[in-house]
Amino acid sequence: MSVNIQIATKSDEVPRPEDIRRWAEHALDLCAEEMAMTVRVVGIEEGTELNERWRKGTGPTNVLAFCIDDLEISPPLLGDVVICAPVVDMEAHRDGKVANAHWAHLVIHGTLHLLGYNHVDPIDAEKMEQLERELLHDLRYPDPYI
Repeated sequence: MSVNIQIATKSDEVPRPEDIRRWAEHALDLCAEEMAMTVRVVGIEEGTELNERWRKGTGPTNVLAFCIDDLEISPPLLGDVVICAPVVDMEAHRDGKVANAHWAHLVIHGTLHLLGYNHVDPIDAEKMEQLERELLHDLRYPDPYI
C-alpha cells in the first residue's frame, strides 16, 4: 500500500504523518491488491474552498474524499482524502473525544469512501459504520458513534 501524506497547514494538533499513514493503511488492508492514495491535511481556507467548490457545502467540513476512477496506473490510485485540521480539532474538543481517536476515525472514514463505501442510505450507513467500529477497535480506539 502506498499512502502519500501532505500537511498543508500549520496547525499544532496534526497527528504525526506516520500515524495518519498507519490509519489509512489499516483501512486499505481490506483490499487484496496494492493501492495508492493521498491524505492531505489542510487549514480552514483550503477546506472551505474544496467543500464549496466540489461538494457545494458551506464553509469547511471535517473530511472530504475525492475518488479517481478509470486511471490506469500501477499501483491503482484510489484518490485523495482531505482533512481540515481545525475542524477536526474543534469537533474533538467539543465532543470530548481523544484527538487521535477522532483523527483515526476520519482518516479511516475517508479511506473507506475511496474504497467505495458510503452512507447515503441507512443500510449502507450501518455497514460502513460497523466497519469503522471494527477497524478502530483493531487500533484500540473507542466506538466513535457512542
